[in-house]
Amino acid sequence: MKLNFEDLIVFENDDYILINKPPHVASLDERTPDRSGQSIVRMAKAYYADAQLGHRLDKETSGILAIAKNSEAYRHLAMQFEHREVTKRYHAVTNGIHDFDGISVYLPISPIKDGTAVRIDREKGKVAETIFNTLQAYRTTTLVECMPVTGRMHQIRVHLMCLKAPIVNDSTYGGEPVYLSDVKRKFNLKQGTEELPLINRVALHAYSLTFTLLDGEEQTFVAPYPKDFGVLVKQLEKFS
Repeated sequence: MKLNFEDLIVFENDDYILINKPPHVASLDERTPDRSGQSIVRMAKAYYADAQLGHRLDKETSGILAIAKNSEAYRHLAMQFEHREVTKRYHAVTNGIHDFDGISVYLPISPIKDGTAVRIDREKGKVAETIFNTLQAYRTTTLVECMPVTGRMHQIRVHLMCLKAPIVNDSTYGGEPVYLSDVKRKFNLKQGTEELPLINRVALHAYSLTFTLLDGEEQTFVAPYPKDFGVLVKQLEKFS
């Protein structure tokens, strides 16, 4: 399905475009591009020629993404990321019931050889810190707010694994799919049909981003849940 870039925009001024990135779309062009050839950077440049991504989200992750429209805006945001002045809040649905109250995971990360995943590496890893808060516990899962202080690849995913709270459907880091039969007490599956998971990607959404615009004003940008994540949370709430 062809995406319309303008439909993704949640905020735009002379310097920045903030979008709500859909799941299953790569931020940057991939080495093996999918048939649609859609990436956020390509769509952004087609919309505004000088567009540059201020950061990136994993292909499966949905949510708020900042794009700079000029080099000054790009540098301004890059410096805030470098000085850890940007506040990022992600929402994740994790396996298991957890009570996190401002718990900080401070464990260094390094990529594994092929670069597709990461591991905790206390000797050679780069510093990584994430803060976690429970937003809502359900019957078998928990909605968790994740605030990465640093910005390493797969940081939230591997840190949640360390807390024995892997993200739902994140098979790379031990996450299990969640089914309606897990949450609904009297669930009857029609004979001869196979039950599908409530979400068919890593259940992680970049909910908000707070940074300072070029005029010095600090602003928070929020990305509403996309359909799949919203349906998952609604079903968990309904049957918990």
